[in-house]
Amino acid sequence: MTVGRLGRRLTRLLGVRYPVIQGGMAWVADAQLAAAVSSAGGLGMIASAHLTPDQLRAEIRTARSMTAQPFGVNIVLMSPNAGEAARVCCEERVSVVTTGAGHPGALVDELTAAGIIVIPVVASTAQAKRAVSVGAHAVIAEGYEAGGHVGELTTMALVPQVVDAVDVPVVAAGGIGDGRGAAAAFCLGASGVQLGTAFVVARECTAHSNYKRKVLEAADSDTQVSGRSVGHPVRALKNRFTRELARLEREGADPDKVMSLGVGSLARAVRDGDVERGSVMAGQIAGLVSEEKTASEIVIGIMREAEEILASITVKEDRYP
Repeated sequence: MTVGRLGRRLTRLLGVRYPVIQGGMAWVADAQLAAAVSSAGGLGMIASAHLTPDQLRAEIRTARSMTAQPFGVNIVLMSPNAGEAARVCCEERVSVVTTGAGHPGALVDELTAAGIIVIPVVASTAQAKRAVSVGAHAVIAEGYEAGGHVGELTTMALVPQVVDAVDVPVVAAGGIGDGRGAAAAFCLGASGVQLGTAFVVARECTAHSNYKRKVLEAADSDTQVSGRSVGHPVRALKNRFTRELARLEREGADPDKVMSLGVGSLARAVRDGDVERGSVMAGQIAGLVSEEKTASEIVIGIMREAEEILASITVKEDRYP
């Protein structure tokens, strides 16, 4: 397989069949979804940011009871429970930890000592180099198109520059929702892809049906980024919540007021189904996601489509002097 060859560095590192990682989306990425993605041949992830140490431990053990395949945990470094989450991951011997919203620093040594593969999410070549310098085994280069917390560079611009900047496998993320996006990522030099929004609508995902429906009904221009004024830009689907945030930012509201509006907003959308007053985090790829599928159908469908596209690419040598 063409995809198998291009993704071999990542699949060997992770011990998985396909070079596909499920994003560690807070309130969305639980044991059930992680186990389903891992059983399908990708790498499922459990989000830890909203969990207590005991809750995270329970999620890890639940996932382990549901799949014999490797899975991981996402740690949000700006979260006050990041250190405790790392400790639980070490004690439970999870296979992989991805990190976001900060530099992994000393956590890399702690996690690596426990035999855990560490893969930070980065938004620039500088962040990628710094992560590798402290021992990261791979990096996830996430572009501006992604849902949730975002950087400033697009996936198309970011991925090849990170590939050139570091000597570890690079996973492309942001704006990838089907085999065409995966094929493009491989052409940019990536060793694999990470998807978030596409897995929100997986049948195994326990997010509220209102949240899923909002994603399924989204058009290409239905997301917006809020929170730049307080240093935490977040992409979500447009609704009453994002409009209020935008108004406050335009009016130069006190940063504490802007931040307070966001407290609990993701849980309101994912858990309670309030898709008007909650934050419906989703990437620009939401307009391409139009059907609820199983995790297996998503993973295998993306890999099959990418394989067909890459296999069809030919270069006629006599076309260029």
